Amino acid sequence: ACFSDFTEMMRALGYPRLISMENFHTPNFMLVSEVLLWLVKRYEPQTDIPPDVETEQDRVFFIKAVAQFMATKAHIKLNTKKLYQADGYAVKELLKVTSVLYGAMNTKGVERADVSEEDSSKFKFDLGSKIADLKAARQLASEITSKGASLYDLLGKEVELREARTESIARPLEINEAEKMMKIAVDCVLEQVQKTKDMLNNVALDEANLEAKIEKRKLELERSQKRLQTLQSVRPAFMDEYEKIEEQLQKQYSSYLEKFRNLTYMQQLLDDHRQTEQEMFEEAANMLRLMQNRLKEEEQHLLKSGNNDDSDIDIREDEGSDSEVEDRQIMKQRTATETLLQG
Repeated sequence: ACFSDFTEMMRALGYPRLISMENFHTPNFMLVSEVLLWLVKRYEPQTDIPPDVETEQDRVFFIKAVAQFMATKAHIKLNTKKLYQADGYAVKELLKVTSVLYGAMNTKGVERADVSEEDSSKFKFDLGSKIADLKAARQLASEITSKGASLYDLLGKEVELREARTESIARPLEINEAEKMMKIAVDCVLEQVQKTKDMLNNVALDEANLEAKIEKRKLELERSQKRLQTLQSVRPAFMDEYEKIEEQLQKQYSSYLEKFRNLTYMQQLLDDHRQTEQEMFEEAANMLRLMQNRLKEEEQHLLKSGNNDDSDIDIREDEGSDSEVEDRQIMKQRTATETLLQG
């Protein structure tokens, strides 16, 4: 039913080709694009939708343009995916447009059964042209308003202009003065023409100078490029010596690093050794101080014991001999302490 309605409507609208159901068994994008373009032309003959559908991008652009046109002009929403399929589903979308056109034709009082192919081909439903006429009418109305206002202003100045016009008309025409004015105008025009020619000549000279400068720059560029190529191809004379010195520098740097590390290590060892010597010296000084204090205490103790022995005079000879031995021991200890102090 959908296919039959579509074919009948297209025949009634005056489509030049015969459309059958078999045309849409397989995707036929060329036929769909032709029908869409024909329907768009029915709405607005001055439309500028491109008919190119050779590539995929052109087809997508064509479908989008037709759908946008129908949405803005006729308020008909089309499914672009179904139109791009170009099969039976596309016929349903085409039927939306054809039904609107067919209904508009029936409202005009044209019966489908009585309309022949010739009459249907003559029928034209041009909605876009009516919109264009409306825009033109609005533009003309605005122009009429503006021109009427300017005409009113000019008519208000007619009283003053009429007197000046009558005076000018009444004044006799002097041929000599007119000829003089014409000569002045001709001279001005000739002067302008001469200035224009001079400018053209200057432009030609400037162009020649620029071309000469361009050629000179091109030659300099070519020479510079050739020189650059020769410099890149030729190896400098001192390059071999430079590479050898660079290798020696690498070796010297590695040996320098090794010696620097060794020197740092030896300085650390020297600092540690000095610190240990200082600690040993301090320890020896402390020991010597302790020994000196101990010897002084023993000496004082001996002196005290010696004084006690001297006060006891009436002692036996044996005891006297013992005191002599003790005195000798005290003297030995004193000499020992003196030697230690000197040391």
